[in-house]
This record gives sequence, structure tokens and C-alpha cells, in this order.
Amino acid sequence: MNYELIVVGGGPAGLAAAYEAYNKGIKNILILERDKELGGILNQCIHNGFGLHTFKEELTGPEYADRFIEMVKDTNVEVKLNTMVLEITKDKKVYAINSEEGYMELQAKAIILSMGCRERTRGAINIPGDRPAGVFTAGAAQRYINVEGYMPGKEVVILGSGDIGLIMARRMTLEGAKVRAVVELCPYSNGLNRNIVQCLNDYDIPLYLSHTVTDIIGKERVEKVIIAKVDENRRPIKGTEIEFDADTLLLSVGLIPENELSSNAGIELDRRTNGLKVTESMETSVDGIFACGNVVHVHDLVDFVTEESKRTGISAARYIKGELKKDKYVNIINGTNVNYTVPQKLNVDDVEDKLTIFMRVNNIYHNKALVVRSKDVVIAKFKRAHLAPSEMEKVVLSKVFLNKIKDDITISLEDGE
Repeated sequence: MNYELIVVGGGPAGLAAAYEAYNKGIKNILILERDKELGGILNQCIHNGFGLHTFKEELTGPEYADRFIEMVKDTNVEVKLNTMVLEITKDKKVYAINSEEGYMELQAKAIILSMGCRERTRGAINIPGDRPAGVFTAGAAQRYINVEGYMPGKEVVILGSGDIGLIMARRMTLEGAKVRAVVELCPYSNGLNRNIVQCLNDYDIPLYLSHTVTDIIGKERVEKVIIAKVDENRRPIKGTEIEFDADTLLLSVGLIPENELSSNAGIELDRRTNGLKVTESMETSVDGIFACGNVVHVHDLVDFVTEESKRTGISAARYIKGELKKDKYVNIINGTNVNYTVPQKLNVDDVEDKLTIFMRVNNIYHNKALVVRSKDVVIAKFKRAHLAPSEMEKVVLSKVFLNKIKDDITISLEDGE
């Protein structure tokens, strides 16, 4: 089976990319989704706060997903649900399987990867203690409550103050559970400020910064969770232990881009983001394979995913039509106090009017400036009153600034004067 474009993943990223490519004249498109319905992780995110940038109104996750599902339904884009992609290759072959059609070999002119991300588990962070029932990732607990209709527990401790952890603190409280504490290893929260206010402060849920879980006690089910304060090297300090009676521990300890298929295909990964290295057109290191959304780097807002994915769909359409310019690239390098930048490479000639560069800083800062340099020449400077690792930053470089670039560019966080 031959297609012009195959999109792997039917979440918000894949839907937006496919829809945009269709609008740019690519009519033979296939979306492959392993779940029983489109929408991805948004189907279990029943809280509001989505769509403020994209639709200028506040929507729940399922409502936001439904907007794009309906938009795609109005096109001729083909969708295969309950379909697992087994392998992709550099010559743009996709091997997939489902219960109705069996094993399929698909050929595309271009591929968009939009598989999203997965959660870190207890094994990834080596929490000591017993191994009883009652230890869940926050996303798994969210699915149990919001989709399956099961209550994971009644007395809860949450490790990690990422957005999912904060939202689940509120969700568990609303369902009648007692959230004893949200525990965070860093000296700052890893969630958006609005979630700290709306999910913890509004419900009087205590947040323990610079703490971590040091022991889990329980035979059949979690009975106690022990936490302790950590020093500047993030090692537990003896004598600072706090004991909570709890039957459930939720882990919100980070997300990892889902790149098993990508790495097996030999596509280059960025060790800083655990995602894929991409150009300004969101093309990966393999010709004709593009990527967008959380498979590239973990986003804060689905609106940013949508913006990025639309750009990816347009780029894939241009590639299929032979319009993508790919001759000379410069590197985008993260400088002082910046953890990573996306994209990692740039072809100035390929940018029509402006380029958006996403990044995260390595600590909390106030009154600083993001400075863009090329060969020690300052191209642009963007002042920021507040920056935090939990909140993704972006700078927008217009074509006027981009035309000044003669060599690799570096983005650093410096004094704001």
C-alpha cells in the first residue's frame, strides 16, 4: 500500500500535522494509531485550560481533541485505529499490524512521527523499599479515574510536582481521597505556576520542596511512605525523615519522548531532550522523515504542540512537492544557562517570514535576557522578567534577524541590562 504521507500517532500532534498537510494539497494521507480512538493523551485530561492560544477559549482535553478529530473527519485522510507500528525504515517503509488486516507493509513519500511521550516509572528512579500494590505513575492513575472509572487509592502521597502530579493532586481530592503531600526533589516546582495555585494552594495540599521518597513500607498494599529532606547534591539528609500513612504513591517524575521506533530506524536523538534532532522544517536526520510534538521534546501546553505540528505538516507537504530547501545549515547551540534548543539546525533560506525556537533554562532566574549570537555578533536580545525550568521559553526570530546569521548561532541566558 502506497501513500504520499504516513503519520505515526493520532494524538493532537499527528492530527494537526495531517490536517495541515491535507490543506497544502497532500490528499493521500494515512494516520496510524495504536489506541481504539483518536485524541491521544487528551482523552484522559478532562480538566480545562486547553485551547487558550489555538481557539481563544478554554476547553477540556477531550473537547480540544474533538475539534481536530472533526476537522480531520471532514477530509479524505485515512485512519487506521488499533494499529501497532512495528518498524519504520530509512527508505520510508512502515511495517504495522492490526487484528483486521493483519501484517501490513506500507510505503510513503514522507513520514511524520508524532508518538508522544511516556512516563518515568519507579524503576527509572530507583526508589528503595517494599514492592507492594499501590504505586502508580500519575498518568496511569489519571486514566484509571477519568477513563476506566476506578479509584486508585484513598490516602495518597505524590512524588514530583510536574503538571500531571499537580493536576492529579486536585483530581484525587475531588474524588474524595486525602492527598497527604506533594514531594519535590528540586528546590522549585516543576509545574506551571497556575497549576500550583489551582491544584495545591486552593485545596491546602502541602508541597515539600527539596524532599524525596526514601522508603515505601507495605506487604500486600502500600502502608507508609517515608520522605526526607535532600542536600544541595540531592542526597537524603539523615534525621529529616517524615512518615505518612498512605495506601497509594503516585509518581510524576518526568516524561520521556517515545522514540523506540525512531532509534531503531537510525534517526539521530538529542541526549539533552531524549527527543529527536530536527531542522527548522521539523525534518529529522533521515531524509523525508519529520517529527512533531512530545516525540521531539516535552511541551507544557498542547497549543504549542499544535503550532509546531502545523508547521511540520506544511514542511512535509513541501518536501513531497519538492519545494523544501535543504542545502546549507547552521547549528543552533544552547549557551550559558540554557539546557536545550529546538530546532537544533537551521537553513535560513527555508524560512519564509519567522522562526520560533523553543528552549528551557537550567534554574529559576529573574530579570534576565535571552541573547542570540552568531560569531560573537548579537543578532537579537529578548528580556524576560521570570524564567523557570518548568516553563518552556520561546523566541521568535523574524527574517530580518535571520538574514544577519552567517555562522552557527548560540542562545544564552545573560544579565538583562
